[in-house]
Amino acid sequence: MTDKSDPLDALRAALRAVPAPEADAKTAAMRLAMENYDRLQGSTDPLRPNDDRPVKAGFIAGVLAMLKTLTTKPLLAASTSVAALCFGIFVVLPLTNSGPLSDATLPDVQTKAPGQITSVPLAETKPDVAVADQPVVAGQIAPPPAPLAQDAPAQIAQDPVALPKVKPMAEMLPQGGPAAKAEAKRAKDAAANPTATGQLAAVEEGAADDQGQALQAQPSAPMADNGASGPTKHQARRTIVDTESAADMMAYLPAPADMVATPPENTENFANAPINPVKVTAEQPVSTFSIDVDTASYTVVRSSLNAGFLPDPASVRVEEMVNYFPYAYEAPAGDQAFQPSITVMQTPWNPGTRLVHIGIQGEMPAIATRPPLNLVFLIDTSGSMDEPNKLPLLKQSLALMLTQLQPTDQVAIVAYAGSAGQVLAPTLATDRVAILQALNNLAAGGSTAGAEGLELAYQVAVTMAQDGEVSRVVLATDGDFNVGIDDPEALKTYIAERRTSGTYLSVLGFGRGNLDDATMQALAQNGNGQAAYIDTLGEARKVLVDQLTGALYPIADNVKIQVEWNPAVVAEYRLIGYETRALNREDFNNDAVDAGDIGAGTSVTAIYEVTAPGSPALLNDPLRYETSVAPSDAVAGAELGFLRLRSVAPGASVSTLQETPILAGAAAPSDDVRFAVAIAGFGQLLSGAKYLGDWGWDQAIEQALAARGTDDFGYRIEAVNLMRLAKTLSAQ
Repeated sequence: MTDKSDPLDALRAALRAVPAPEADAKTAAMRLAMENYDRLQGSTDPLRPNDDRPVKAGFIAGVLAMLKTLTTKPLLAASTSVAALCFGIFVVLPLTNSGPLSDATLPDVQTKAPGQITSVPLAETKPDVAVADQPVVAGQIAPPPAPLAQDAPAQIAQDPVALPKVKPMAEMLPQGGPAAKAEAKRAKDAAANPTATGQLAAVEEGAADDQGQALQAQPSAPMADNGASGPTKHQARRTIVDTESAADMMAYLPAPADMVATPPENTENFANAPINPVKVTAEQPVSTFSIDVDTASYTVVRSSLNAGFLPDPASVRVEEMVNYFPYAYEAPAGDQAFQPSITVMQTPWNPGTRLVHIGIQGEMPAIATRPPLNLVFLIDTSGSMDEPNKLPLLKQSLALMLTQLQPTDQVAIVAYAGSAGQVLAPTLATDRVAILQALNNLAAGGSTAGAEGLELAYQVAVTMAQDGEVSRVVLATDGDFNVGIDDPEALKTYIAERRTSGTYLSVLGFGRGNLDDATMQALAQNGNGQAAYIDTLGEARKVLVDQLTGALYPIADNVKIQVEWNPAVVAEYRLIGYETRALNREDFNNDAVDAGDIGAGTSVTAIYEVTAPGSPALLNDPLRYETSVAPSDAVAGAELGFLRLRSVAPGASVSTLQETPILAGAAAPSDDVRFAVAIAGFGQLLSGAKYLGDWGWDQAIEQALAARGTDDFGYRIEAVNLMRLAKTLSAQ
């Protein structure tokens, strides 16, 4: 006979007497049950602080904390009834480690191709329980996992599917992204500190990032060597907990300092030469150089200043800064391709010298009647282009250019990385959908086989050429050639051999950090084309929309300038800029020597600083045995020098000569002339030139503002603001 006072009988009676659930208790129980359900399913809510519970506890600690709040018998009975009614009774079994990992359990290091991430996949420990490989139905809780047999280790060894391998992080993450970079660092740290290799991280369903958040598992990806299907959702989300402390687990994650992105290593290479010296007219009366309409240097300078640092002096080419701006020089008349405009003015930085400003304006033919263009976009898709200001900006820039093409123009696309291939066959510009789709499908990755890409692009351009049409390869790159020909001198020879086909080459530079300006200049200068650097979409519009005709349609090739100075009037002179365009005196009459090209409507500016005999500004002492032949009084009083222009018409082989005397006129310089001089001073200040005396930033800013003139596109006021920024940075 049972004792009525037995506590067990009292408990049985209490359990049989299930009271009606209270409304508040039912609501609270439902809320707690849903919270725990969400927690089990991997809620996207922010993680709770875990410093108030041990690492091993994990999910069980949350369940126990919930149960501790259910202290009254009615509430316990109510929650039991509601849970049984709505969700079914479930059992939560803890996952524990069977011990530290051994070398046998660690997977092999995954070795990637050069340029890709090398990482160590996460290792799985041998759990005490296995999760049933059953699909999880939305809204239901999976049944409890079945325990493994006592010989589970042997079973796992025979059946790899029982413990699927975790996919290497390098394969789970986009190449080159923040998460991949973080994983590469973890692999590097693991190699340097073997003891950290056994520390485990959580594999959760969610994208990885550089703050050490959970990594996304790929449930649908096969992870077993025998070709079986991959792990189930439960298996992929199984959390592996280290047997040691939370501090040990945090040691595996990157330190806060490591999470801060560091600037890429600067491997930029610029084409430049020592600043032109002052020359004695009696010794070297003739100055010869190739014309230059490139603008890359100004945009690189702007990019550096806007990034908060002064540009590398080697990146500053004064003539490219001056020629960046459009000027309203006098247009040519008749059948002349050019019209030179010469102005002589007082030098703002030296009262003892004068400036000779030479402006050359090219003719602008009717755009509607221009010949058809055959364009081959040669696009660098190597791994170095995988940055927002490189390949994505490149795609946007070329898309803008399409709006300016005529129905008779054709476009083809060649891409190169580890190898080159034709992405788009010659297509009429009217089929913009096909062209844009081909552009959008491009992705970055691999090495840079630039020479192979150039070869294929020239081949495609030759197949597109027809009589009377203009063919041009437009190379878009950061200039990083590391496969094939990568030496600027070798590239000069390579391009020179192929320009005889009549195909022009223009180069568009993108991105900073590894910009190979020297290679870009070698390509453009020897490929009968121009070089521009694009750092913003606004700059892309300037180069490829506003100035497209001048950039793509040539009116003269091999344009050379030669100035003979009158020693009776000019004792010394120096050419400001054009250091990389210098030619020998005899090259002027040699049509086999290549020089710059001018596009339709393009203006070119050159500035000399000259010093009269007897001026206190002379920098050279007269020679003891110097002899000079004085010209006639008429010549000596009228001419400072003599300007010669030589050029070859497109498609021709023999050059024509145009000559103009340089007169010391009394006309006041225009705003265009004075602004160009201010920019020349700006470039000299940045490059550290030694000929400016006390003239500095304030004077440059003042002159540029006073000579701003018509500034429809805001280019000139932008230059003034860059001067102000450079002044501030130079004072730091």
